[in-house]
Amino acid sequence: MTGSDEDPRVAGLRTAVSRLRRELAAHPAEFPDRAIAEDELAALAAMVTYGTPEVPRLRSSLLLIAGAIGSVSALSRGLTEVRDAVELFGEPRS
Repeated sequence: MTGSDEDPRVAGLRTAVSRLRRELAAHPAEFPDRAIAEDELAALAAMVTYGTPEVPRLRSSLLLIAGAIGSVSALSRGLTEVRDAVELFGEPRS
């Protein structure tokens, strides 16, 4: 979905996920959980393709991605952007 009626949170998450996927693809080092991160980023990309994703699934994917690439400092900025985008889907705070 594109256009002015798109949820800006979805657009922001899509951008952050796309950026981290590119960074991960370009990262030369292999690490044990790389495939997990790639799979979960692909799942997030699919979720934002079809509208507003389910918050529990977003958070689950984020935890798996963070666990998989959290120690790779070269990817920390992209991971932070994805985390910040996922947090926008949280419950409103009073």
